[in-house]
Amino acid sequence: QVQLVESGGGLVQAGGSLRLSCAASGRTFSRYAMGWFRQVPEKEREFVTGIGWPGATIYYADSVKGRFTISRDNAKNTVYLQMNSLKLEDTAVYYCAARGSVLPADREREYDYWGQGTRVTVSS
Repeated sequence: QVQLVESGGGLVQAGGSLRLSCAASGRTFSRYAMGWFRQVPEKEREFVTGIGWPGATIYYADSVKGRFTISRDNAKNTVYLQMNSLKLEDTAVYYCAARGSVLPADREREYDYWGQGTRVTVSS
């Protein structure tokens, strides 16, 4: 079992930045790919980015390429999402997820463990 706890969400103006963190505990963090998804009301959870183990393979959704950066600190069992140049449409609840594979995936059903989510609100 892997427990995931996200933090770092909040309110930010358009064009600003936020960094989300996801701390993992429980089973070893090693050999787990990690992903970030986001969800707005009445829509399906959307893939944002994923990073493999130990961190060489990274995928981004087209909507965040060049603005968001995922990274992981394996010594701290933590994955980060640096979000720059935030837009109104980035407003969502952001979820961290862990996948029992060394490669990330862009589909929700490929992930085994989920955090509770952290809310990001981008204002004009």
